[in-house]
Amino acid sequence: MTSRIIGLGHWVVDGLRLPWASDSSTDRLQASTRQAELEGLQFAFYARLTAIVVVSMWLFWIVPWPRDLYYGSYAFGFFLLGYIPYRIRHHPRGEMIKLGFIVLDVALVSAAILLPPPPALGTEWPVQTRLRGQEFLFVLLLLAEAALTYSPRRVLWTGASILFIWSSGVFAIYSQPDTIRFNDVAAEGALASSTVLELSFQPTFVGLTAWYTQLVATSLFTLLLTLTVWRSRRTLLRQVEAEVVRADLARYVSPDVAEALSKRGGAAFGEPATRTVAVLFADIVGFTKISETLSPDRTFALLRSFQERSSAIVFKHAGTLDKYLGDGFMATFGSLGLQPDAAGRALECAFELQQEIERWNQKRCGRGADPLSVSIGIHCGPVTVGNLGGRERIEFTVVGDVVNVACRLEELTREIGGSIVASEDCIQAAGGSEWLTRFQLSREIQLRGRQQNIVVRIAV
Repeated sequence: MTSRIIGLGHWVVDGLRLPWASDSSTDRLQASTRQAELEGLQFAFYARLTAIVVVSMWLFWIVPWPRDLYYGSYAFGFFLLGYIPYRIRHHPRGEMIKLGFIVLDVALVSAAILLPPPPALGTEWPVQTRLRGQEFLFVLLLLAEAALTYSPRRVLWTGASILFIWSSGVFAIYSQPDTIRFNDVAAEGALASSTVLELSFQPTFVGLTAWYTQLVATSLFTLLLTLTVWRSRRTLLRQVEAEVVRADLARYVSPDVAEALSKRGGAAFGEPATRTVAVLFADIVGFTKISETLSPDRTFALLRSFQERSSAIVFKHAGTLDKYLGDGFMATFGSLGLQPDAAGRALECAFELQQEIERWNQKRCGRGADPLSVSIGIHCGPVTVGNLGGRERIEFTVVGDVVNVACRLEELTREIGGSIVASEDCIQAAGGSEWLTRFQLSREIQLRGRQQNIVVRIAV
């Protein structure tokens, strides 16, 4: 949709992606991405703790005393290798430190599998038998841990470290003088099946078939996990980017408009529709006279303070800030979707806005500034909502007689001396009797430019 909002969103996104962009959006995008990575690292550390507890309990169950203490020391070392980089994860070189500790992780787990316990602990099996079990699967758990950190680089680095360190350990055992190697035996001639079977049962026999399988499996796991983490990271970045863009859009348009745009998408947002909407106009009374005594920067500060206070109240009551009008603004309730209590929300917003102005005036009088007076006009009825504008500039707004009447009611406050003027239609739509006590006067008037009279309620 060629709308100003969509165009602005694309502009913000492009700005975020430019390497030389200097606005706060780039910083917030990087900070949000970094925070997600740190949360992933924290989750991976807790997953490591869980794995350590489970494996330790299993080892203490199946390994006799005191050999279980030997493997317990490896578990503690594995904990330290995870805890240290976790504690210094905010370090400027935290990524390089983590990559270094990944190498130590692989080396420690490989050593725990390939190195036999001391003979004093009651194991006299040849070192070659260390390659016979399925303990290599514990090494692959390191790949799973790396995948939890949203970092494809760490997965690749872990996989490469496993391939190199584990292969080095296998070949160190394979190169032992007492190792029986298939190729050495087969060099004497073809072997019968019974001979091969008998050979494979020799305690010092080492075949490379299992190692080949481990290489292929590790490579495939590394590749698949890298692609999975890469896709997950892209999804994460898109979510973070979308949130940053939505926050930036909310600075240029009403936050609820930005939220609706992000949820519905460009093609579905802003199509003309007819809804019952409450329209509120607010304006600082006598602002021209006030600004004559103020410098341009103080006038700017006054307007900004008024807009910040008023917009916060509009959003509190689920209103849409349609536009700022110099020293005033126009807000709508129920323009983005069905809102049965739109009229009540508009009236509540008007009275709370006046209360906020009273609190503000107390602060202003305390520092010697003149008090302000704000006039408000409210009307409710059917309008057309949607996008208006040309190809280069477009905005989401409401159109109809209700808008004109609300604007006229706000202007009428100067003549009849009220601070809030609401149409009878708005009062009835809000519930009628419960609001009548808050409006002291009632009049039937004829608004400029309209032929039919209208009954209004006035709050002084």
